Amino acid sequence: MKKVSIFAIILIVLCMLSIPALAESNNSTIGVNVLLNTEITDEILSDLEAHGNVLDVIYEINALTMKLNSQDLDNLRNLPYVDVANPDAQRKGAPIDTVQADSMIDGLSTWNLDAINVTDVGFDNRTVTQDGSGVYIAVLDTGLLKSWRQYFPDERIAEEYAICFGGGGGEKGTVSQQPNKWERDVNSHGTHVTSTIIGYSLDGVPVNGVAPNVTIIPVKVLNQNGSGWSSVIARGISYITELKKGPLADYPVVINMSLGGPVLDAIEKAAIDEAIEAGVIIVASAGNEGLAGMGYPGAYEPVISVAASGHTDEWANGRTWWYTTDVAEPINPSDFYITDFSSRELSGQSLDVAAPGSWIVGAYQVNNGQLGYYFLGGTSMASPHVAGVVALMAQKDPSLTAPMAELYLEYTAVPLSAGSRTILAGPSGPEVVVAWDDNATGAGLVDAQAALSMIP
Repeated sequence: MKKVSIFAIILIVLCMLSIPALAESNNSTIGVNVLLNTEITDEILSDLEAHGNVLDVIYEINALTMKLNSQDLDNLRNLPYVDVANPDAQRKGAPIDTVQADSMIDGLSTWNLDAINVTDVGFDNRTVTQDGSGVYIAVLDTGLLKSWRQYFPDERIAEEYAICFGGGGGEKGTVSQQPNKWERDVNSHGTHVTSTIIGYSLDGVPVNGVAPNVTIIPVKVLNQNGSGWSSVIARGISYITELKKGPLADYPVVINMSLGGPVLDAIEKAAIDEAIEAGVIIVASAGNEGLAGMGYPGAYEPVISVAASGHTDEWANGRTWWYTTDVAEPINPSDFYITDFSSRELSGQSLDVAAPGSWIVGAYQVNNGQLGYYFLGGTSMASPHVAGVVALMAQKDPSLTAPMAELYLEYTAVPLSAGSRTILAGPSGPEVVVAWDDNATGAGLVDAQAALSMIP
């Protein structure tokens, strides 16, 4: 009989001991989003409890969330009434850069609104007739700061429809409504996004917005870290859809989502499809992953997705450039560039247009209770420009649909071919070169005047 060394015996024992630990590591509890191929019934819910814990049910889209053992996911997918089941996908919305902005004493219009042909340089110089009156924009984001009334007029915020959804992620439990938390944000992301749409008060000085008379519905779906889950976002989308089918049936409704993640979630997709079918128009950021590709839901074809552009005169006049820069008319593509962080379109993804997303000033606090105004960069900042333009279009034609809005925006966009530009990296430089390919721009830079001219 061949002898076995002491070392070999120890190795065999260690391997045997590691097997249970390995099995345990692959046996974790996860949150799963489930889309059914039939209507939800009590019998189905009862049957699903044999596979895990049902947490939240969205009857409107035949979807639900569950908490179950990761090893049971394949069994769940094989059930005859299950269409798709996937782990709850994480979402986040966060700026790339923050630089404190100086106070603006003249209340001038900002470069980014001039760039999309909504205003001209100077105070109170709107160049379009529409202002967003009669249109609702739901901002699915982090909610608003407690100090939001210091930035926005009361009448511009639909407090009666504002809401917060929390939870998600399986281990965090069911998706739930959290009263009044929508106006208890400490992140500021949703407040800055709202600033671009309706404008804001800068220490008492009015600053213009893309659509200053729209009504904002704050829907908090991201937590205080600026992150969240697709299950929560799907609930937020469905909530707006129900408003559109009910009390807002006679009003145009737009959703802005300055958020995203690497995969398309099944129930998020179903919620988007239902919303668009009900007449809601959805705009979302392309993502800040550069060459790694677009985020979802922005990359999903029916959503109007937005890349981030910048202007070559950024910082040319020091810290006042953001309200003293006069963007040339007509728009000259050579004056613009695509940021290096803006996500590029990969195979199977859909990038529609570009809008200002580099160094956008808005309400943003870094100290609790202290008013603040910051330059932020990100496709999160680009998306609300387009949501605002869509609102202007919907004001002119309340029957505007999502496909038509996308068609008008793309058809009238200013083409921005692949290329490179030399720009200042910040208020003190240095000069840097940014470059991009054709997969970074979509149809080109949004032009509000041109898009509006398409509507009779």
